[in-house]
Amino acid sequence: MSKQYETVIGLEVHVELATKTKIFCSCSTEFGGAPNTHTCPVCTGMPGSLPVLNKQVVEYAMAVGLAANCKINQDSKFDRKNYFYPDNPQNYQISQLYLPICHDGYVEIDTSAGKKKIGIHEIHMEEDAGKLIHDEWDDCSLVDFNRSGVPLIEIVSEPDMRSGEEVNAYLEKLRLIIQYLGASDCKLQEGSMRADVNLSIREVGAKEFGTRTEMKNLNSFKAISRAIEGERKRQIELIEEGKMITQETRRWDDNKESSYAMRSKEDAKDYRYFPDPDLPPIVISDEWIKSIQDRQPELRTEKMARYQDVFNLSEYDADIITGSKHIADIFEAVTELCGKPKEVANWLMVEAMRLLKEHEMEPEKMCFSPENLAKLIQLVDNGTINRTVAKEVFERIFAENVDPEKYVEEKGLKVVNDEGQLRETIQGIIDANPQSVADYHSGKEKAMGFLVGQTMKAMKGKAGPALVNQIVKELLG
Repeated sequence: MSKQYETVIGLEVHVELATKTKIFCSCSTEFGGAPNTHTCPVCTGMPGSLPVLNKQVVEYAMAVGLAANCKINQDSKFDRKNYFYPDNPQNYQISQLYLPICHDGYVEIDTSAGKKKIGIHEIHMEEDAGKLIHDEWDDCSLVDFNRSGVPLIEIVSEPDMRSGEEVNAYLEKLRLIIQYLGASDCKLQEGSMRADVNLSIREVGAKEFGTRTEMKNLNSFKAISRAIEGERKRQIELIEEGKMITQETRRWDDNKESSYAMRSKEDAKDYRYFPDPDLPPIVISDEWIKSIQDRQPELRTEKMARYQDVFNLSEYDADIITGSKHIADIFEAVTELCGKPKEVANWLMVEAMRLLKEHEMEPEKMCFSPENLAKLIQLVDNGTINRTVAKEVFERIFAENVDPEKYVEEKGLKVVNDEGQLRETIQGIIDANPQSVADYHSGKEKAMGFLVGQTMKAMKGKAGPALVNQIVKELLG
């Protein structure tokens, strides 16, 4: 009988904070910009330059810690993590080893197996390094220090996850907590949220952990799932061949769907950590913690419960809408204007989601005003336009944020309720389709649907379906 193996996974998640300036200087943190234009002597590590801590970084770190049920270290400090790398201008990184700002928390995840708590060992603040750009044409590497000094928090989980599904649920939970707090946009593709996966294998029932490897270069949930599966298989094969697993850092190549060794895994002692002499300790008062607690917004879990309770949405609808803070914000704004939560939810979940998928857009890129969607819902409700026309108008709102009332007026899209005009059109269609009339009289109900469809086509979708059905039935006898 072959052995059964269990995968043990812990994550180190780096999140770029949404401050306007860097952690220890006043340079911009904006993504993009020409290389080395968002820099100064502090973030390029010039001799004699002194760091000054950005208070907003501490507040964001505390807000995330409190939302993740962590304890706050009221005496916290920074340490120097010493290593040489070309994009690390000081030859050390300012981080936190001994007294991180948050510790001993958890988040609860939902998977197909039910609810589970994933422990958070600690959350610490640190500065990001620069970025190496490899120029293959000139066969050289260039350094861009724009990202150097951008504030990060690193969220270190306990080794509590056992599958790719749990890892993705944990990352999704963290991403939504942080986005709802406004602490980061958490865009994996822009590197503002990055996950390193620590993974080991052990026989089912074993108490001891196996030798772990750390995988880097994971910038999408799909890549993380593939990397976990790939590394799990690789380690099981090594164990079954009687070979040793080396504790090392590996780089995942998502195109080749395989990983390769980068370097042997370092321990804290290899970095020669010591307290940073240029930065005083951070003393966090009870009042400061309370002020952050009082400012915490409604997070996704509470929002979902409220949408079901107050707006009578189903659990499924509430889940979809709160899956993006931006969509939830639009939903609330439109509902406040028109007072029809179910109708608003349907437009966002069906038409908006369809257009997002078609245009391969992130929800955050939707920029139409809540007022215009509220007006559209009112036009349908008043019977001014029908749903077919409304979908066409919504596409214009989505693309160009047009005013639906003006657009409907200009394009002549209002429902035609002139019974005389409709009767004339329908009589013409009945006269032109004798076979359909005969089919209807012989009991084929579909024939009537065809005649109604032809009428709607002739009226360019501007006729009221109820009135069309009534007149067709009447004229068919």
